[in-house]
Amino acid sequence: MGSRRDFLRISALSSAALITPSLSTFSFAGKRKGNKPLMISTWNHGFGANEAGWEILKDGGAALDAVEAGVRVPEADPKERSVGYGGLPDRDGKVTLDACIMNHEYECGAVAALENIMHPISVARLVMEKTPHAMLVGEGAQTFALAEGFKEENLLTERSKKDWEEWLKKSEYKPVINIENHDTIGALAIDAKGHIAGACTTSGAAYKMHGRVGDSPLIGAGLFVDGEIGAACATGLGEAVIRTAGSAMVVEHMRMGKSPVEACEIAVKRIMDTHKSRMENLQVGFLAINKNGEYGGYSIRNGFNYAIVDTENGNRMEDAQFKMKW
Repeated sequence: MGSRRDFLRISALSSAALITPSLSTFSFAGKRKGNKPLMISTWNHGFGANEAGWEILKDGGAALDAVEAGVRVPEADPKERSVGYGGLPDRDGKVTLDACIMNHEYECGAVAALENIMHPISVARLVMEKTPHAMLVGEGAQTFALAEGFKEENLLTERSKKDWEEWLKKSEYKPVINIENHDTIGALAIDAKGHIAGACTTSGAAYKMHGRVGDSPLIGAGLFVDGEIGAACATGLGEAVIRTAGSAMVVEHMRMGKSPVEACEIAVKRIMDTHKSRMENLQVGFLAINKNGEYGGYSIRNGFNYAIVDTENGNRMEDAQFKMKW
């Protein structure tokens, strides 16, 4: 099984050493189907997210509740260096959080550049449910969260602070994804009623410019849900996902009849086609589920794994297919 560290590490090899197949070649895999209800989440920390979400789904609970409860787990885990509490800060030493959530009825909420609030995903849900807006950012998002009863907390752990202080000695801003620099968690679920929901949350790229926002809180980029079709979420370099409206693209290809794996591969190929001059170290992956309970993932490079839980096979890790090797 590939690890999250392998997926996001900086390659020590030159670009000439990369194994690069033709971008016009697809390798569409067979369909993978789970037993509804089910939940799928990115990365190894998706395993814990699935455990929390499954406690809701197995008793007939709602997919929206499941994905929120699931991603709250890594949000509160200081060992996860790029999701929530303990996440690596921006270049100014501030931990800023992004998140979004969406249900099967096109209702959605998001927050971006949120500081000092432990669970941005829950703030995003309240944006969806209690405001006429889809997104709140920065100070406005924090003011809203505090008004709704969230506590202001210091999210910069001593470990992350020490790493930032070490980075300051050279202050080399290199927005290249690696395990120390960038990750996220996306979760998708379908409940016993057939309702689909998704959530995405991150502390973003380490040592980013203050105010930088990636794809994770952007509906259509880091996450998209269509209750009649399915849902998709993204991980990797956010700017590349934003430029191609990646998750919305995945869902639209499922609308046209592609399986989740096929749709994810098409979106990956589009990113590769549109970033030909920027392929060195570029990594993006997608997860998707459809209304029938089919699921899958695909990434540019190897190492992307995800957790999947359903009624028959329990909670387990699977490896996504990929287009090229490191």
